[in-house]
Amino acid sequence: MWGRNVYDSISKFLQFQLTVNVVAVIVAFTGACITQDSPLKAVQMLWVNLIMDTFASLALATEPPSESLLLRKPYGRNKPLISRTMMKNILGHAVYQLTIIFTLLFAALQRDQRPQDPRREERL
Repeated sequence: MWGRNVYDSISKFLQFQLTVNVVAVIVAFTGACITQDSPLKAVQMLWVNLIMDTFASLALATEPPSESLLLRKPYGRNKPLISRTMMKNILGHAVYQLTIIFTLLFAALQRDQRPQDPRREERL
């Protein structure tokens, strides 16, 4: 029972970590190519990894095993750790997160490029 629970927890951990890292790398690379400046600085990337590792390790350690784990067949020795379903989930979540992040990034760029009203600057 514990072995299957550990395997499932490791799979969830990997899925979460790969999703976060894929998104972070794509955002950093694409943002640097388009805006000529990386949207995530090195220290910010380290903070993202630190926080995401903390949440993922908490999830890895806090899920207790259930009796239903014994009802399913064990995984084979040659079964890959990252299955097709996991890869679909990773890519699907990455596309969703990238859509939101790039929408916010480019909306902020458009907002910064608009001419400012001179009357507004006087009030500030």
